[in-house]
Amino acid sequence: MKSQQNQSLPISIFKPFYSHLQFTNILSCIIIFGCGLTLGIVLSFHLKSLSFNVNFTQVPLLPTQLQSLPPLPAALPPVPLVRHAGLAEYLKPAPIAHGMEDDELLWRASVSPRIPEYPFERTPKVAFLFLTKGSVPLAPLWEKFFKGHEGLYSVYVHSNPPWNETEPEDSVFHGRRIPSKEVSWGKVNMIEAERRLLANALLDVANERFILLSETCIPLFNFSTVYSYLINSTRTFVQAYDLLGPVGRGRYNSAMLPYIRVHDWRKGSQWFEMDRRLAVEVVADRTYFPLFQRHCKHACYADEHYLPTLVNMRFGASNANRTLTWVDWSKGGPHPNRFRRNDITVGFLERLRDGNGTRCEYNGEVTSVCFLFARKFLPCSLDRLLRFAPRVMHFNR
Repeated sequence: MKSQQNQSLPISIFKPFYSHLQFTNILSCIIIFGCGLTLGIVLSFHLKSLSFNVNFTQVPLLPTQLQSLPPLPAALPPVPLVRHAGLAEYLKPAPIAHGMEDDELLWRASVSPRIPEYPFERTPKVAFLFLTKGSVPLAPLWEKFFKGHEGLYSVYVHSNPPWNETEPEDSVFHGRRIPSKEVSWGKVNMIEAERRLLANALLDVANERFILLSETCIPLFNFSTVYSYLINSTRTFVQAYDLLGPVGRGRYNSAMLPYIRVHDWRKGSQWFEMDRRLAVEVVADRTYFPLFQRHCKHACYADEHYLPTLVNMRFGASNANRTLTWVDWSKGGPHPNRFRRNDITVGFLERLRDGNGTRCEYNGEVTSVCFLFARKFLPCSLDRLLRFAPRVMHFNR
């Protein structure tokens, strides 16, 4: 019993001490928590004040710096409403007096739609391409030919640069001279001029047939007959024949191999007529024409061989293989016969209209209308041509 009292004595002695220690620990925790809370609140307000000062404190600018600042941009003007171009605007032909170089012109003219049907009403026109040295002295005759048929034809003139006179404003030739370059007889630049004429005419999507003429050419029939003959033809008209001897195959240059072989070589009249499809192929040709530029020189006359050879090689199936322009070679020599005033008679013109005794094929049938045009007629023949044209050629019909 005494022993149990002795064991409980230390507990009872230290009990007040343990109670005091527990109270001290609790009080210490409360004090530490209070200090931490106070410190956190103080730091939080301090950091917010620091952030505010950093964001809004700016370095003052010197007066010189203020002067160097760019001015504020002026208010932009209102953007005008853009009218979208329709198909008609896109198809509008380029002006005759354009500024395109040859390579630009040929590229533009070679752009051709692959869909054959036109999504708009289109009246096909005939493009009359005049390759001249200067003016067209027989223009009054052509005026009568074209009169009353506006909208069915286009006129283009390529003349040597020294000539820059203008035609009367009421003339069909007024303002129809295309940007031209020098042309020399028998030189390859004559083909360049022909391609230039074709390219300019191709810019008008309504042009369907293309006829090359000179300033000495005359029409043998009225416009209605010529227009119907060309528009309804299923063939092109490029003369091409194989000729042995020095003025035929003798002009061939073997440097044109392997693209052109001697048995492909052809000769023919310079005065062609073709449809739009062939015209595009001619202006787009980058295979055969460069060969003629490099290798058809001196005694090789490119205007007599380029188109006949090209058409024979690639488009012979659709070609009538004859020219529509009558020329008299009966006297021989490098140039055809020329006709003066006294040569012009009613009988002479009627013989030409009758094919001068020849017969040809047109759309599968034999006809006497083999030539629609004729050359070479000098300016002195104009008065008689004007006198006989209404009676023989039936102009104004």
